[in-house]
Amino acid sequence: MSIWKHLFSLEERRNWWTRKMPACPLRDFYEVPFPDRDLEWRQVDYLALDFETTGLEAGRDQLLSVGFTTLKGDSLLLRDATHILIRPTIDIPEASAVVHGILDDRAAGAKPLEEVLPQILQALSGKALLAHHAAIEYEFLDHACRNLYGYPFVCPVVDTLALEVRQFRLRDQAIRSGDLRLANTRRRYGLPRYPAHNALTDALSAGELFLAQAAYRSTRRALRLKDLVVVS
Repeated sequence: MSIWKHLFSLEERRNWWTRKMPACPLRDFYEVPFPDRDLEWRQVDYLALDFETTGLEAGRDQLLSVGFTTLKGDSLLLRDATHILIRPTIDIPEASAVVHGILDDRAAGAKPLEEVLPQILQALSGKALLAHHAAIEYEFLDHACRNLYGYPFVCPVVDTLALEVRQFRLRDQAIRSGDLRLANTRRRYGLPRYPAHNALTDALSAGELFLAQAAYRSTRRALRLKDLVVVS
């Protein structure tokens, strides 16, 4: 089915999966149209999203927490900010626990993924997914949807890391190790440093960064969603 990525738009794929799959939270998600690619960026709603995980391989590792909030126009809606712990079915590796601080005893009281995933999909409905290094969030969502519902996940994606890579290339500037880390990228836009590796804090950090990036690029020409997405 990978050929679909080249032959059909996201909206066409959304319509296909809506007709094909039985009732489930993923179908509910697909029943709401994706944002129009030709909309000016401020007319689009986004969901800034971040996961903490047991590792970086979606096919092997598991979700431990999710943080998300809505961006509407050029505003970050803190009233929508949500942080949820997710109970894994495996022991949390010590190496990952050192990074995010989520230990087995804390995770044992968390919600299972089958309860959390519908909340994520509902929050994302009708929006573009926004994240820093968004491939991780996208791949974990796709793997979770395939496992729980038997069908793939697709949606428009804006990646603040990819937007920054474009700026380096426009300036014909070499990218050094660490340049694209969230904290270092925020610093170039005059944004404060936040503690890392909390899903909600990182989601808010990516949301603020996106607003700074979009405002900077909008001084040159009007931006549309199709100018920003990496999956469309």
